[in-house]
Amino acid sequence: MTTLPPWAERPSRAGLFLKGLVLTLIVAGVLFPIYMVVLTSLSTQETVSQAGGLVTVPGELSFAAYEELFAGGVVTRSVLVSLGVTVVGTAISLVVTVLAAYGLSRPGSLLHRPMLFLVLLTFLFGPGLIPNYLLVSSLGLIDSYWSLILPGAVTAFNLVVMRAFFMNIPEEVSDSARIDGASEFRILRTIVLPMSKGVTAVIGLFYAVGYWNSFFNAVLYLNDNAKWPLQVVLRQYVLQGQALVVGQSSNSTIAGQALPPSLAIQMAIVVVALLPVLFVYPFVQRHFTKGVIIGAIKG
Repeated sequence: MTTLPPWAERPSRAGLFLKGLVLTLIVAGVLFPIYMVVLTSLSTQETVSQAGGLVTVPGELSFAAYEELFAGGVVTRSVLVSLGVTVVGTAISLVVTVLAAYGLSRPGSLLHRPMLFLVLLTFLFGPGLIPNYLLVSSLGLIDSYWSLILPGAVTAFNLVVMRAFFMNIPEEVSDSARIDGASEFRILRTIVLPMSKGVTAVIGLFYAVGYWNSFFNAVLYLNDNAKWPLQVVLRQYVLQGQALVVGQSSNSTIAGQALPPSLAIQMAIVVVALLPVLFVYPFVQRHFTKGVIIGAIKG
């Protein structure tokens, strides 16, 4: 009779119960703060005052915080800016990363080793804040949306992961296409990319989340607050406690009702910033194991 190693044995009932309990606690630890944030954003002044902060028990609900947020157009404009930067930036980053990773995955490509060395060198040494700012300024990108995209268009980690995945694709597949007269771009477009949908989706998610959550570049390079993305607006109001500039004064009312509490507005901004990531992530999550872990281990 063959003895299985401990990690291959069937778990006991106690082990299954313990695993289920641990996973339940982890899920609760993730979902409960989100629940409090959403509930507080939908609560009235009286409910927030009774709770003394974040609301955990539902009381009187109201959408006044969201009405106040979108009344003056500041949040609406910042959401559109963030969406535009995320979509354009992710597209550019994916194109550049795919082309660079494919070129570096071909052993016979021009300057293969020096280029790979330069990419790996960025893991150890960064350019620094001042050189980055001087470069962006010399390119005329100050107060431009391109300053939110081009400085971080390619991430070395994402490039290395995608290169490792491309290297796992059998070379015989590419060789057979070359014999039939296919160019490298056609091989990449018709053979390599269809076989790499998982890793492409994951890397695209990494880039999209990075662009959506980025605020530091906007603080450095954008002087016009009308061009601020959502994360900077969130930072200004939630962390620094500065009121949003909307079309109504802080003492005005909406439809004859008192304005929502400032904490409810702060949590409403957090909810607006979280929604796109929470919506997109479940559709890409299934690709994580196949797209990143396999490629990273085998590469």
